[in-house]
Amino acid sequence: MAHIGIPEGIPGIVGAYTFRPETAKPMRELAEILLRGPSTLTSAEREGIAAFVSSRNGCRFCQLSHSSAAAEHRGGAEADYEWVETLNTDPSTAEISGKMRALLQIAAKVREGGKNVTQDDIAAARAQHATDLEIHDTVLIAAAFCMYNRYVDGLATWQPEDFASYRPMGKRLAHEGYVRNIPEADKANAR
Repeated sequence: MAHIGIPEGIPGIVGAYTFRPETAKPMRELAEILLRGPSTLTSAEREGIAAFVSSRNGCRFCQLSHSSAAAEHRGGAEADYEWVETLNTDPSTAEISGKMRALLQIAAKVREGGKNVTQDDIAAARAQHATDLEIHDTVLIAAAFCMYNRYVDGLATWQPEDFASYRPMGKRLAHEGYVRNIPEADKANAR
């Protein structure tokens, strides 16, 4: 049961968003820019960073919904879901570029605390051809998802237990984005 008067049965961050729509709007817009806006990183990679940070923060709702979105951006096959699971559990064995591996290292350090990111981390990313924009966006995705994760879990929002519930969320996020209107009837199944 949520710590505050969030309507029952509305999952995760959507429940929190319904409580205070005026704060939901800029949070949704930020997610849209960071995860789906123009970038040299794919949406799958950016969703993967969000899922990775969320998994490290222990936020099940964000980890599974953004893992599903990442898999959907890759095509939605079982192998795509396995890819993102490996990225979350052991990125050293994931089939990702050296650049993505270096960016995940930066994201992991941001999750621990922004001052943990060192010049060596930045140099390692640059050595893998990461641009300043990619480094910037990785840091901001990691920082934003620390906020989103704490928002979801700090209010004790309701979260579906079964992984199958997150696949439709991932499809909607990948194909419809974050700044869509959510009709009342769809709120129980939305992200």
